[in-house]
Amino acid sequence: MYTGRILSTGMNSEGKPYIAYRVSSRSFPNRQCLKYENRAAIVPKEGFEKDIFENPYITYNCIHIVGDVAVVSNGSQTDVIADKIRLGMNLRDALAYSLLTMDYEKDSYNTPRIAGVVKASEDEDEYKCYISIVNDNKILVEQVPYGKAAFISTYGSQLPDAVEFEADTSTHAAKYIFDEGTFAEYEKPVTSSAAIFDGEWTIDVYNP
Repeated sequence: MYTGRILSTGMNSEGKPYIAYRVSSRSFPNRQCLKYENRAAIVPKEGFEKDIFENPYITYNCIHIVGDVAVVSNGSQTDVIADKIRLGMNLRDALAYSLLTMDYEKDSYNTPRIAGVVKASEDEDEYKCYISIVNDNKILVEQVPYGKAAFISTYGSQLPDAVEFEADTSTHAAKYIFDEGTFAEYEKPVTSSAAIFDGEWTIDVYNP
């Protein structure tokens, strides 16, 4: 089953906040994920750099860490959301504003933009997590309850689905969303990345 790009956020099976992202692609599979200090980026593999002239949506930061908040998305809205949070906007409004402003991708599939944010905290009242989507007929921002996790995809149900996320490190989480658990059901994985909070956010990537 092909469901396009996938992201997941919430708390893993050990109660640690996490975000995870996977590129699935039929048209542009020659991509990789690169890790930096506070972000992860989807870029073409060496020799396929010219692909960006065929599709402007295939390269972007998919993860961006802002203090104790982690942002994950399937496009350039990652940095827009992170900037709004850095300027003091609350998580829900940063998601809603950014997705409403940028709208769905204007490609041949009208690909939805999906995004998630999680504020890490051991205090249930301070912890916040949201997952969102904008497509050609709606915008949705939904809160993920404390202790729970959800995922959403560009061509799936268009609603957040509950999930058990059983990876306990960022390295395992990047692999987990690639082809383990629920995510093993979905076709054409290309590359993935994840971040888990255990006192601080750590990022890792998986490039098979």
